[in-house]
Amino acid sequence: MTTLSVVVDELTSTETGGVRRYTEELTRQLIATAPAGCEVRAYVSNVPDEQLDELRAALPGLADLVRLPLARRELTLAWQSGIAVGGVRGMVHAPSLLAPLRKHDTLNDGDQVAVTIHDALAWTHPESLGATTVMWTKSMAKRARKHADAIVVPTHAVANSLAESLDFGDRIRVIGGAPATTLRLPADADERAARLGLPPVYAFTLGSIMPRKGIAPLIRAVARPESHDIPLLIAGPDRYGDGTATGVAAAAGLPEDRVRALGRLDDADLAVVLDRATLFVYPSLAEGFGLPIVEAFKFGLPVVHSDDPALVEVAAGASLVVERPASPRTTPATASASPARSAASSTTATCAAASAFSRPTVPAPSAGATPPSASGRCTPTSDGPRPRAIRHECRESAPQSRDSSRMCAKRFVTNVFVVRRAWT
Repeated sequence: MTTLSVVVDELTSTETGGVRRYTEELTRQLIATAPAGCEVRAYVSNVPDEQLDELRAALPGLADLVRLPLARRELTLAWQSGIAVGGVRGMVHAPSLLAPLRKHDTLNDGDQVAVTIHDALAWTHPESLGATTVMWTKSMAKRARKHADAIVVPTHAVANSLAESLDFGDRIRVIGGAPATTLRLPADADERAARLGLPPVYAFTLGSIMPRKGIAPLIRAVARPESHDIPLLIAGPDRYGDGTATGVAAAAGLPEDRVRALGRLDDADLAVVLDRATLFVYPSLAEGFGLPIVEAFKFGLPVVHSDDPALVEVAAGASLVVERPASPRTTPATASASPARSAASSTTATCAAASAFSRPTVPAPSAGATPPSASGRCTPTSDGPRPRAIRHECRESAPQSRDSSRMCAKRFVTNVFVVRRAWT
């Protein structure tokens, strides 16, 4: 019997971020797709019995769930120092950098270790992580350079960024992510929408007001007169440091119903919010993959995001890209220089956003042009003396259903936010 061992300690963390979701989904699929004669074993730090039972329930089909003798903090320090713990041997896959990275003989002993580096923030945006996390990440990355047999990254953008600091040779493997299997529309979607107080038309984003996420500039952009009063709903922690998203909105002079912080959402609520949104906006300045964009695509949303290279790569031309503020850390992605990048997005989204950005790389519609929409047509009309703001009126050719009304609302896409102008 061939055994693949997976380090699942990320599932014991109190953080509910993307790495935790990635670990759970990946392990489930490894179990589900294991060929005949293969099994999956999981390793976890020294957690209480109740937590061990929760992990078994979350990962049905495991051949074994091994509890190591050290608690998470001690295990982290031990593996950072290259100390062997619990006899973890054989083929080991770590969904993060937490792995038993030591010198081993792959040819004779059959030991192999693959680790995952989800982003390059420790090198590019260390202030967003904290000194302890940065130090640990860089230390484990150096151990991976010496001892890992493979390094999995989610995008070529991350691979390129890491290559500026570490030479992994030909061991890099680019493997993208996917929406969680649990992210699906529930049977009680209407009841959940009513409880969440979802308006008929709204823009949606994910994240906190930490500077790297770009949410604060996005909120301030909502206050601009071109925004057409479309509300912005934000999922994620409302507070960052001493500030909150609602505080930023109040400082910008916005009424309470224009910007709403929904807090953390479970998968069912998130699916409902995505399904009923008008568009998804992701102004993050730096990411490793950008899973929220893929999740928005799953529900057919038009997407507007920054030109962070990882986001441009993941969107693959099916979105509208906005240039980030110029800084040494923000190098425009090659793909963002192509006028074709917005062609695959919703046509109603494109006709509105092209003029709103007024960017050389996003050609605005010529006077009198009538780009088609899925439910009618969007006709650009002058909206006063502002040369860079064009209002788009969507004229329906048929009675509006819920879906056609929603598509018509998407004509505003980035007129709502004018993200670039708020950033600069």
